[in-house]
Amino acid sequence: MSPSRRSFVKSAATTAAALSFPTIIPRHVLGGANFVAPSDKVNVAIVGVGGQGRHNTLQLLQLDDVQVTAIADPAEYWNLNDFYYKAIAGRGPVKDIIEEHFEKKTPNYKVAEYVDFRKMLEKESSLDAVLCATPDHTHAFVASNSMRAGKHVYVEKPMAHNLWENRKLAEIAKATGVATQMGNMGHSSEGIRQVVELLRAGAIGEVKESHSWCHATRWTNGLHDLPLGSTIPQPDFDWDLWLGPREKIPYHEDYTPVKWRDFWRFGCGAIGDFACHDMDATVWAYDLAEPESVQIYPIGQSNEEIVPHGELGYFDFKAKGKQKDMKITWYAGSGRPDHRDSFPENFNLSKRGLLFEGTKGTIQCDGAGGGPRIFPQELRTSIKRPEKTLRRTGGHHRDWIDAIKGGPSASSNFEYASRLTEIALLGVLSVRMGGAKIEWDAKNMKAKGLPEADQYINEPVRKGWEVV
Repeated sequence: MSPSRRSFVKSAATTAAALSFPTIIPRHVLGGANFVAPSDKVNVAIVGVGGQGRHNTLQLLQLDDVQVTAIADPAEYWNLNDFYYKAIAGRGPVKDIIEEHFEKKTPNYKVAEYVDFRKMLEKESSLDAVLCATPDHTHAFVASNSMRAGKHVYVEKPMAHNLWENRKLAEIAKATGVATQMGNMGHSSEGIRQVVELLRAGAIGEVKESHSWCHATRWTNGLHDLPLGSTIPQPDFDWDLWLGPREKIPYHEDYTPVKWRDFWRFGCGAIGDFACHDMDATVWAYDLAEPESVQIYPIGQSNEEIVPHGELGYFDFKAKGKQKDMKITWYAGSGRPDHRDSFPENFNLSKRGLLFEGTKGTIQCDGAGGGPRIFPQELRTSIKRPEKTLRRTGGHHRDWIDAIKGGPSASSNFEYASRLTEIALLGVLSVRMGGAKIEWDAKNMKAKGLPEADQYINEPVRKGWEVV
């Protein structure tokens, strides 16, 4: 970074802070694509260095065998102090973070910086892997191009913006053989493994119903449609590139940063943001794949452009092969399950979590990989912890890097993650259609009797932004 720009970024950071108001055979032996020797460092690029990209960068910097060698983002600078990230991000600040980290061991360490990630893929021949932390609507395009270029890929959740893209990414991952991981980080926790092992061992008896809830709602409450008019974008921001596959519309400050989640063309609402975290334990424990039907009702004002304030509905799974009967109730906004008789009188459910109802008792856990709480008390004290049958990891990013080095596939690889994401995106489809009941023809990727759903299953894109 030039001295003048570094000074600008650090000055902007100061201003922003003042204005803020939180026996396995290694796969490289089997001939996998571009796997890195165990003794070598993995060269990773970050595409999308806003809030979540910054967070992922900090996670990767904790790994001694990883070098972040390139970044790409349409924006030079993001002020995220008014959001849960409570930080600044963008190419300038994140480049500073990376270089200052590596300069401790490698004087004058430099990170290659790009606006367009496609130019990065062309020029950075030494790259081993790409981590994608862009908004939802560009996940599939970044991930598909990176895998086609032979790069191992980590992509934030949901894996894709629509059902067709999601299936396509799983297909490309299988064809290229690269190491993949979706960013539902709780999947690597000890807590989720304990929950899954208890459920599979029948600790609370037969379970036919689970509940998942989050408190997420809209970022901007006064929306009724797309913002009217336009505002001037910040300096050094390529709005057209940020739009990517979506039709060109005037820039408005209500779209960025973070608030893009309020708009269907860019985000997937609360269910797209949280279901891959908070339904993960249920899908994993019971090997769920194809729901018989999905019906999620929007709560509060919404339309074909903006997401609702809340969501409530059901995923119904029928017994099929390994899959058993299961009903998942989903809540977003302020809803959550009622107090159970087995709970202590003073026990209150967290703002985000899961609940499993069995014939012997109940397991409750916090969202995104929280550990199990077993009720009633007498059941909790009598249960013997089941054998550890699930492989433990050293963390979600560690799990992916180990896979790149020829170890076992990462636990939320695209084979599993696409299955989880498809279930979540069926909920998104139902919400976008006003709470329509989706009876899913998985083989043909069709909502039975609802041809109007096709426009959301595979959305139109601008020329040059096709996922192939």
